[in-house]
Amino acid sequence: MKFSDILIKPILSEKANAQQDKLRRYAFRVAKKANKLEIKKAVESFYGVSVVNVNTAVAPTKTKSKQTKTGIVTGKKSGYKKAFVTVAAGETIDFYSNI
Repeated sequence: MKFSDILIKPILSEKANAQQDKLRRYAFRVAKKANKLEIKKAVESFYGVSVVNVNTAVAPTKTKSKQTKTGIVTGKKSGYKKAFVTVAAGETIDFYSNI
């Protein structure tokens, strides 16, 4: 698996930003088949930081339904995998440099 296929996008939320400031922990949405070692190598090669720890979590699929004129329509929201990457002390990842 290529490094560009492993990291899908960074997660930028209030909780993720708070963890970046306090714990040096960054959240990414990653491929479901990626393991911790592949995620670590991908982050180190893309951002040039040394990774101390990688934690992963799988968000399950959810069923969604909505009321329309023709009745109730049901569907699925696909699941995804998140990776929480802790970098070494004194190092940071700047997501906003390309804006």
